[in-house]
Amino acid sequence: AVRLGRTVADAAWRRRGAGVLRLEANLARVVPDAGPEELARLSRAGMRSYLRYWMESFRLPAWSPERIRDGVEVEDVDLLHAAAAEGRGVILVLPHMANWDLAGAWLSTAGGHPFTTVAERLRPESLYDRFVAYREGLGMEVLPHTGGAAFGTLARRLRAGRVVCLVADRDLSASGVEVSFFGEAARMPAGPAMLAQQTGAALLPATLWYDGSPVMRGRVHPRIEVPADGTRAERTAVMTQAVADAFAKGIAEHPEDWHMLQRLWSADLQGNGRRPAGGGTGES
Repeated sequence: AVRLGRTVADAAWRRRGAGVLRLEANLARVVPDAGPEELARLSRAGMRSYLRYWMESFRLPAWSPERIRDGVEVEDVDLLHAAAAEGRGVILVLPHMANWDLAGAWLSTAGGHPFTTVAERLRPESLYDRFVAYREGLGMEVLPHTGGAAFGTLARRLRAGRVVCLVADRDLSASGVEVSFFGEAARMPAGPAMLAQQTGAALLPATLWYDGSPVMRGRVHPRIEVPADGTRAERTAVMTQAVADAFAKGIAEHPEDWHMLQRLWSADLQGNGRRPAGGGTGES
């Protein structure tokens, strides 16, 4: 299965499609000193990592709790357990790294923390329903991103002492916060910082990676505190920048495991950013 996944990933990489070109353009910001050969190596490894994510995810519903437990090792997980023990809820935020579905399955089984998350509503509706059923089968409560009701439901879950997990390195709304990410402007969701301020829940970034073994690795980063001073918007900006900094640290250490095949930086979204090698424009 591993060999098949690499074969498929390598074939996709050699086609030099929009997603691969966009991945290389994004990696050029993460590793600015990398030349064309290094970027090609990273993007090839990135596509292999991305295919591993999909192959694992398709099989996850059939995995036993023991296999899920043994398939993940998390550094500094005591930070999560200690925050959860306070009883005020935990907001765990992650970038699109390695396999966040596997991390979620581990968290709700071996980690002992059933949680709530949010998913972008997909079309057709039947696809979204299957997607939700799949994740709920892994022990997650899934709320639709659209409709505006998700924030209130998440706040209620946090006030009840539950865990909320959000993939938060790409803003899907018009209300994101501008951050400096690898030295350039990007926008990330304001929701995690706003939820932490409104509910008193702990805000913890986490990053994930593969190390060549069957086991996925992860790290829980230190808690992001609510600033004592400033307006709510100012506090939100400071906290979201701290999230971006934690993500950048994890991504810089394992760039090949960051599955960002879309435009992310503001310059690219405005059409002014650098173009990937080969002249592709990437995905919108």
